[in-house]
Amino acid sequence: MRVPLSWLREYVDLPATETGRDVQAKLISAGLEVETVEHLGADLKGPLVVGQVLTIEELEGFKKPIRFCTVDVGRANGTGEPQEIVCGARNFAVGDKVVVVLPGATLPGGFSISARKTYGKVSHGMICSSDELGMGDDGTHGIIVLPPETEVGKDAIELLELVDEVLDIAVTANRGDCLSIRGVAREAAIAYGLPLRDPALLDVPAPNAYGYPVKVADPTGCDRFTARTVTGLSPEARSPIWLQRRLQKVGMRPISLAVDVTNYVMMELGQPLHAYDRSLVQGTIGVRRAEEGEKIVTLDGVERKLHAEDLVITDDRGPIGLAGVMGGADTEIADHGDAEKATSDVVIEAAHFDQVAIARTARRHKLSSEASRRFERGVDPQAAAAAAQRTVDLLVLLAGGTAESGVTEISAPPVPHTITVAADHPDKVAGVTYGRETVVRRLQEVGCDVYGQDELIVTVPSWRPDLDDINDLAEEVIRLEGYENLPSTLPRPPAGRG
Repeated sequence: MRVPLSWLREYVDLPATETGRDVQAKLISAGLEVETVEHLGADLKGPLVVGQVLTIEELEGFKKPIRFCTVDVGRANGTGEPQEIVCGARNFAVGDKVVVVLPGATLPGGFSISARKTYGKVSHGMICSSDELGMGDDGTHGIIVLPPETEVGKDAIELLELVDEVLDIAVTANRGDCLSIRGVAREAAIAYGLPLRDPALLDVPAPNAYGYPVKVADPTGCDRFTARTVTGLSPEARSPIWLQRRLQKVGMRPISLAVDVTNYVMMELGQPLHAYDRSLVQGTIGVRRAEEGEKIVTLDGVERKLHAEDLVITDDRGPIGLAGVMGGADTEIADHGDAEKATSDVVIEAAHFDQVAIARTARRHKLSSEASRRFERGVDPQAAAAAAQRTVDLLVLLAGGTAESGVTEISAPPVPHTITVAADHPDKVAGVTYGRETVVRRLQEVGCDVYGQDELIVTVPSWRPDLDDINDLAEEVIRLEGYENLPSTLPRPPAGRG
């Protein structure tokens, strides 16, 4: 799990002087395996600015297409005159806003920029692609074209959030809650003794009879299914830079606004989501086991023969998705490349599926996804409604959509998991006297409700299914108090005889 420090700070007020290394040390002491800290933009030096392409001259006589461009960079070059730049990319036109690196700058990898003669022209800088700036794949395979409203001459290092630190955490199988920014932020808040601004604390409307029709035929495989509908998405709407950059920093490629929003919320809250093109869904959405002989073409373009144990999402035609693993091509969100075919109405799915069922389906089809990884390790069943609401809010804000009033929620009554444990049990496990007050405080910090005196009645939070018995609770107390604080003592030999 990749966690940008800038995103983490949105939910925890970490001290301004704390570096990624400092946070790494704190989280490691709390039991998380933070393997590396990546310093994005560490060797990047400006000027790197927003420019507007004024003219393009096609240069001929070379083995590949070459363009000689003049670009307005405002006063960033000190003269206000257009910058002359040679560029081989083809995915931009006159009037486009682009990212320009000027002479004197240094790009990631220590690549220094200076004015130089190439293809018979002097190029005073470079028009940049995402790869050249160390941003990762943006799907364009060309230079970055910015939104038309972007200000010419603006500092692109700040605009594109090129300087950051990213923690890379090896999340163990029992800590699925840490496959989200929310989960890691909770751990950071505990480690620093700071309050958490929980992004899942949203005003969520109550379920009603007007939502998109859903039928769950296998409540064991799916114990919660929330559906929301957003209509009137603008076909011209694009994912804003801040959202694209956050996805890139966590290792995901921006695709289209609706898909990017569902991926963003999954990374933020840990709840996998799926968006269906409403115009392509026929009838009631269902959840059931597959029937022998059924097939589905998944979003990766592969036709898959289904097994009777596979949990599938269906409409009136048959399977439209492998539940918790990957959606089907029949209801795929259309890219914004063709405005006439672009998706305008979507149905949002936020569900909770059985861990074992999803794990077996993913392995059976050799199809591991970000969604299946989370369901296999345990997803908070109480987060579905909040994640759906967050997705709706972002689509309304960024795509100009309208949230329909209908809210579908099919769920089994939650059964709280309660454990009775002696208040001094962690003391006995660790050989350290923590005391009741410390034990209660630490369990409450991880989200447990705790009652009782010498014998504690502990209700485990929905996002920690790994807390199953008294020793799990003891381990939480011990790790938060610090493994390094456990005394190293030699065992005493039994008294001899004779």
